[in-house]
Amino acid sequence: MALERRGLEPVAASHYPRNTRAVKGAALKITAANPEAVIMIGSYMPVVKTIELVRRDLDPVFMTVSFVGSNAFANELGPDGAGVYVTQVVPLPHDENIPVVARYHSALCEYDPRAEPGFVSLEGYLAGRLAVAGLKACGPALSRECLLHAVRDAGVIEIDGMQLKYGPDDNQGSDAVFLTVIGPDGKYHGVEKMRGPH
Repeated sequence: MALERRGLEPVAASHYPRNTRAVKGAALKITAANPEAVIMIGSYMPVVKTIELVRRDLDPVFMTVSFVGSNAFANELGPDGAGVYVTQVVPLPHDENIPVVARYHSALCEYDPRAEPGFVSLEGYLAGRLAVAGLKACGPALSRECLLHAVRDAGVIEIDGMQLKYGPDDNQGSDAVFLTVIGPDGKYHGVEKMRGPH
């Protein structure tokens, strides 16, 4: 739909079997199409392999989503990850200027001072804080029904500045998307807006 709104259509689309590294066919199709950008959805190993194969011949903009497993993805790509964009559902887990991230760091350090902050554990932390908010709202009258209503009917649930909202037809909680890019240092950096002709 985003392409349609801009009067564009993909130059190619391909897929590969789930949970495989057999991505050569998809990589060849991408390379033959000579795209400006490649958007991939998958776990980190096949996405890494596809990037490696395509970059032998082309250097398009690569983008994927948080499902890829951001930390493992960046580690596996190593220096070849520079410039790859990844959308996230939580803010940068190293940015302690964000109140919820600062609280997450505090909790993480209390649990294991050697633990490395990451997108997945930050998302888990937020899910835990949401569960605690629901449990507190129910009090001693805890039941499945009460917990569901406490979360779904609460309106906005604020967790240290991060707002979550659920409803009868909305189980997502947050529509926020945080755009990040892997830098030459192998770390994720926040991006406000991608630059380009579209």
